[in-house]
Amino acid sequence: MKDLGKVNAGQLFAFWKNLTLSLMVLMATLLLSRLLPSYFSPIIGLIAAAFLYTVLYNNRLRSNSSCPIVIYAIFFCIVAYSFVSIIINVLDIWSVVPIPKELSFFNEPYMCSLVLDPVTVIVLGIINLRGNKLSICVDCRITKGMAMERGKLGEILAIETRLQLRNLFWLFLIFSIAVWTYFFVWYYQNALVNNRDWYIFVWINIIGIALDLAYFASRYYNIYLDLQDSGEIITEAELSDMTTKTYLRFYAICGNKIFINPKVADPRRQGMFVIDTPLLTKRNVNGITTSEVHSIIKRMTGVDAKLRFFFGRKSLDIAKHRILRYFYFMDEVDGQPPKLDIDGEWVDFNVIKTIYNTKPAALSNTFLTDLSRMVTIILTQKLFDERGYRKMKVKSYVPTIDLKEIQEKDYDFQDDKWIRVAMYNSDQRGFYFKKWVNRFFGKEDKNKEGQIQRRR
Repeated sequence: MKDLGKVNAGQLFAFWKNLTLSLMVLMATLLLSRLLPSYFSPIIGLIAAAFLYTVLYNNRLRSNSSCPIVIYAIFFCIVAYSFVSIIINVLDIWSVVPIPKELSFFNEPYMCSLVLDPVTVIVLGIINLRGNKLSICVDCRITKGMAMERGKLGEILAIETRLQLRNLFWLFLIFSIAVWTYFFVWYYQNALVNNRDWYIFVWINIIGIALDLAYFASRYYNIYLDLQDSGEIITEAELSDMTTKTYLRFYAICGNKIFINPKVADPRRQGMFVIDTPLLTKRNVNGITTSEVHSIIKRMTGVDAKLRFFFGRKSLDIAKHRILRYFYFMDEVDGQPPKLDIDGEWVDFNVIKTIYNTKPAALSNTFLTDLSRMVTIILTQKLFDERGYRKMKVKSYVPTIDLKEIQEKDYDFQDDKWIRVAMYNSDQRGFYFKKWVNRFFGKEDKNKEGQIQRRR
């Protein structure tokens, strides 16, 4: 499964391109607001926002493996700027709040950076505070998997997206302080606007953004070189020549025990070992039948037992690869788990749960994410109904989970419904208010229809 941890060079470029596209749209908004008549400024902002929304929508349709969080953030920044500028101008026209002429797009000169910069700081601050709770991040984790599940690319995206958002927050905070300090201290409102004024209110933003883009271009080029030196880059030529692969992971279970290998080489740390299932294999095929899968695991273990599908996911990072997980339920022999024809040992699931809760780094990335999905789906079904409301009002209640009930009950681990409930339920702040808003606008009924269609 080493190929799944590698990075396609095009993915790094796409990641930088998202940042570049977003900031170039922002630069164009500033520049066009300077070149065109000032009353076009809110229209320019809304057109820019519509363009970014189209980019986001197309990325979603194509299931792009890159992270569009910066496009998402700048989209909301420009939308907020457009509406805030319209609102303060309407309040000025109604004589509710008098504003300087530099903030009114009905007057000349109009300095859009005086509104755009602080609004961008506020929006980026909110996005940074919400972090992984953003709806776009929740959908990404559900459809594409957790960062650790996506190998090196997931690690890079998780770190770099947060870095980009923090960088933009501080960049526009500096811009805001600079333009407003200049406006109050050195700018003469009743005098003609000179070149220095335009430099501060327009060009300092554009030059600062351009330098930021150059920094990130250099940063990602160096990351690419580091990955290339460590052999973690897959070129486009290698991808085109790569055959379709289906990776199979099996979890052998007997009662409440699971078969694991505690000394699997850790690909992240040289010379270190992690816990994982030893029952791994791959086939150079696109599709594989259940009977073929059963034959494979029977040959691997030397035991004929009950096979059940766990869940599967197609790799969006390497389109020709996918991973399928299965449970293999075995019966005891003379009161003990059967001896398997493969290196490993039977361990009580309570021990694995303890490791999972106290030392998750001791588990392989894939084993950790598979356990997380299994535990999350089971516990969520026990605690909440499909709408996200608690079944039991006692919040201190913690349900138990063991491997026997997985064999006895028909849990659907492929369905993402319970993952969504786990991320957004009545234990979360604002849950009841959002439910009320969804009912008021009829979104709840649409969500139910969408869930029914996905199940079909």
